[in-house]
Amino acid sequence: MSKQRKSHKGGNKQKNKGSSFSRNKQFSSGFDAEVGAGNDGSSSDSSTETADISIDFPLAMWDLEHCDPKKCTGRKLMRMGLVKELKLGQKFNGLILSPMGTQCVSPADRDIVKEHGIAVVDCSWARLEDTPFNKMKGNNPRLLPYLIATNPVNYGKPCTLSCVEAFAAAMFLAGYRDECNVILDKFGWGRSFFVVNKDLFELYGACKDSKEVVATQQAYLEDVQREKDEKTVAYEDLTHLNMDGKSHNPNRQRNSDLPPSSSESCSEGEEAELLVDKFGNTIILNDDNTKVNANESDEHVAWSP
Repeated sequence: MSKQRKSHKGGNKQKNKGSSFSRNKQFSSGFDAEVGAGNDGSSSDSSTETADISIDFPLAMWDLEHCDPKKCTGRKLMRMGLVKELKLGQKFNGLILSPMGTQCVSPADRDIVKEHGIAVVDCSWARLEDTPFNKMKGNNPRLLPYLIATNPVNYGKPCTLSCVEAFAAAMFLAGYRDECNVILDKFGWGRSFFVVNKDLFELYGACKDSKEVVATQQAYLEDVQREKDEKTVAYEDLTHLNMDGKSHNPNRQRNSDLPPSSSESCSEGEEAELLVDKFGNTIILNDDNTKVNANESDEHVAWSP
């Protein structure tokens, strides 16, 4: 899998256009698209749309053989001749998507991509500490901003992109928006990557350089956290209510609104003597020793068999 790390550098905040509802809707739509297309097959309709589009810059990959070859998107792209394999120690002059980077990919990198291309590191997320990033040499290491994975292995997880998703994200951020669909269309679930991340790509796409991308990312994450906190507070308001206050859950009754218990329903019932005749009917013996058949009385009587 390609290594992606969320950048934490500061910057000026930008307004986030997305909402939790639109994010959830896009997430659901992306999942439906993945299921509908299948996990491994390519999308024939989308491939037709990109048939006349070519990638005129190199794509490369350091393969550490950590991943399952059958699930590795980078190896599939290599088998298709779209990606070139790099050896450890081999230098790459284009953008290198690596945690060693200090800047995010942005439109400012367009010329570097045009001349030298993009490279990713195919390694396992569980073995990052064993990955020799220092042997993947180049002058342009870059980070990718916060994005949600839609590959079948890590669907819905932030910042755990596959190789093809990392390539596509870097292309889009550098300004090659048509070319990124060429490689995504090799996978049935590929287009769902842009469906789920629609709001984020719109925000990042409006940025001019790495500093603005980082600032936009931070503003977005703060907005998500704020919405999460507001939902938590709202939930607590519904579960921790002052039932004696002026406002309370209308579906719950205060103690003063509850119906009287059986011991309270007939305050004089303790003085009345209950008898049962030979037919099993309950007889109430009033204070004046007159009998009343409980089954014929209109008065409410608290009685338990």
